Amino acid sequence: MKKPLSQTWDLESFFAGGSESAAFADFLKQLQADIVTFQSRVVEARPPQSTAEKTELAALTGLLQTIMKHIHEADSFVGCLMSDNQQDKKALLLSGQVKSLSAAYLSSLTQFDRLLTGIEDNVWEDLLEEESFQAIAFPLTERRMLAGEKLPPEQEALINDLSVDGYHGWSDLYNATVSQFRMTVEENGEQVSLSAGQAYNRLHTDNPVERKRLFALWEETWAEKADFCAEALNHLGGFRLQVYKHRGWKSIHKEPLDINRMSEKTLHTMWEVIDKNKAVFTEYLQRKAKIMGLEKLGWADVDAPLGKAAQKISFDDGAETIIEQFQAFSPKMASFAAKAFEERWIEAEDRAGKRPGGFCTSFPVAGETRIFMTYSGTADNVSTLAHELGHGYHQHVMNDMPALAQEYAMNVAETASTLAEMIVADAAVKGASSDEERIVLLEDKIQRAIAFFMNIHARFIFETNFYKEREQGLVSVERLNELMVDAQKQAFNDSLSSYHPHFWAAKLHFYATEVPFYNFPYTFGYLFSAGIYAKALEAGADFEDQYVALLRDTGSMTVETLARKHLDVDLTEPDFWQSAVDMAIADVKLFMSLTDDKVDG
Repeated sequence: MKKPLSQTWDLESFFAGGSESAAFADFLKQLQADIVTFQSRVVEARPPQSTAEKTELAALTGLLQTIMKHIHEADSFVGCLMSDNQQDKKALLLSGQVKSLSAAYLSSLTQFDRLLTGIEDNVWEDLLEEESFQAIAFPLTERRMLAGEKLPPEQEALINDLSVDGYHGWSDLYNATVSQFRMTVEENGEQVSLSAGQAYNRLHTDNPVERKRLFALWEETWAEKADFCAEALNHLGGFRLQVYKHRGWKSIHKEPLDINRMSEKTLHTMWEVIDKNKAVFTEYLQRKAKIMGLEKLGWADVDAPLGKAAQKISFDDGAETIIEQFQAFSPKMASFAAKAFEERWIEAEDRAGKRPGGFCTSFPVAGETRIFMTYSGTADNVSTLAHELGHGYHQHVMNDMPALAQEYAMNVAETASTLAEMIVADAAVKGASSDEERIVLLEDKIQRAIAFFMNIHARFIFETNFYKEREQGLVSVERLNELMVDAQKQAFNDSLSSYHPHFWAAKLHFYATEVPFYNFPYTFGYLFSAGIYAKALEAGADFEDQYVALLRDTGSMTVETLARKHLDVDLTEPDFWQSAVDMAIADVKLFMSLTDDKVDG
């Protein structure tokens, strides 16, 4: 690769001119015209009575997929603009326009669902055998089934229309609140104002006094925003609960489980196995505290680096490490990553004005992806970069598939990304030149298990309990803080000396309207990827194509079927989950043995 690598992405290749792009304005006009055409045709369409009457349904399905890709392209472009510069007011307006178009499209889908549910079962089975429907048989059947559990088309269309300024509007309020976040710190004798993303990166310093001071300031700054965040969270939750009530849905977990194509039994089995094994990870936290000279870790200490982990890793070196370690697992994956770096698909510059966090988003019309993060040279940043490249590779291997077959759920999306992280971390640990280096790298690797088994679990517990209380009315800031701390204590076996009461305000995942319960899929992805990685180590070079086959199936079956087909395991039973957790436990045991001489007694 030609160095130095750019740390700013190229969005001009999609629509030149950013939020002022005339080409993007034309793109939205065409998208609107396609939606209007779809709306008029789908209302007039009638359910086919035989395969001989498939022509209109096939045409509508084709137009539907074209619109899907174009909405995704538009949403990705605007989302990138807003993340890149939170002060881009024009991008915010464009986001509202895209959401309105998306709502109009979603409303028209209620009529498409009417078509699907109106087809007799025997005719439906015959239709799926037709060439035009074979590759999308699963998502169409899934849509037909879920449509039968919703309200009549007119009422579902009304919900979609109202959600633009209601449901999604509250998410927009939260994003606007975050864009105003500023944490003032002293650096080199000067007062520096940090955005949320910059401030979060500063929390991972190896200086314990500075870490404690920064975390207190982080909490204090979010407390100032808490009233706005609570308004958004309460009304987002209230909107969801009202929709669920009118649909007759009793469980708050029904929609996220349906979206993730996952059974409730699988979810409960996963958490039960994790809970059963938490003592091992509590011991790890206690050992880390002793190494750091603390009686107990505070919330801010859990992610703190040990020793040399605090050393800066240049962006170029991080990229080189990722490509080198991807290469050993999958040359195709390494080639994709190199392309992403070389062609400026990644926005990583550490500057003010960017939103916090990281993401990978696809541009299905262009057949490309873009990655967003703030890179400040930490080992965690390298992991995030590998994680997002894993997402990108997942999309890359599906680019030639029909749009409906590319709609994979968050839990399997997190499988690909977490596997990419695991490849980089495992190779680094195995390649360590000394026990000291191995301890640092191993600790960084174990941190991911702590995040997925404890931090993510706290989010799941909090959100579940929040919805229970929200059913009774608005939940105050004080009560939200209590619910958050209670969830953190439960998830961490009450092993910490301090917690993060305003985590519910600081974590944007609670405010995402696309995916409710933006938490447990991460843990699923981590453990599922561990199972895939174990199989890859057994299979060696032969596994590369098997992995691609698994990824290409992620939009066409439930996770239970996917696991049976490609891993020969049953996700509703504890055996698979235990074997995956055991891989993390092995890391903890190695860490404990390597650090025995670093603590007294």
